[in-house]
Amino acid sequence: MSERSETKRHGAILLAGGRASRVDGATKPLFDVGGRTLLGAAVEAVRAVDARPITVAGPEAAASDVGVDLDGVDFVREDPPFGGPVAGGVAALDAWRTGDVVPEWTFLLACDVPGIGAAVARLAQDVLLLPGDSDGVCLADASGRPQWLAGVYRTEALTRGAAALDDRGRDAPVRALVADLAIAVVRAPADETDDVDTWEDLNRARAAAGQDAYDTHRTEEAR
Repeated sequence: MSERSETKRHGAILLAGGRASRVDGATKPLFDVGGRTLLGAAVEAVRAVDARPITVAGPEAAASDVGVDLDGVDFVREDPPFGGPVAGGVAALDAWRTGDVVPEWTFLLACDVPGIGAAVARLAQDVLLLPGDSDGVCLADASGRPQWLAGVYRTEALTRGAAALDDRGRDAPVRALVADLAIAVVRAPADETDDVDTWEDLNRARAAAGQDAYDTHRTEEAR
């Protein structure tokens, strides 16, 4: 870390570099739900809890269409691309090593959750309640399954987990990154954890937001 580094309570890594094969390769982070893009919603959510740095692990080419001011938001990409969310997270953590801001905690978030604002607000409150020997907290879906990419973790612990991975985390399951961490799992309402993996998911999310969804597939293919 730089000798000029300052400590910041929260930083954020926003994972936005997947192939999105279940939506025909469309750029999922740019899907509009309720009048804003999924990536834009994620940026606004972590800004609301004063996160810095904010790093998007995904293609910078999408930045012009996000729909929010990206001042102070950095983009990184794993090399080679499409190495999976863990590889994207490792690339972001590496980029922070030479930065001037050292966050104590890191939000690790998938950028395909329409309810990301409420999820981040919940995590920011829950992390304050953790015992001193905990490494983080993540949300669980309605079935109780941990959603590791809806969590906030000690940056030092994440960095240790990343260092233990082979091939810089390429194609690794997310559980491998946090396998040795002491993490609290908190069940959250479905609208804080439901993601958009398919066109049907997108239609459902748009309907919940009061948005016309009938031509979703055609509209997104035209982007």
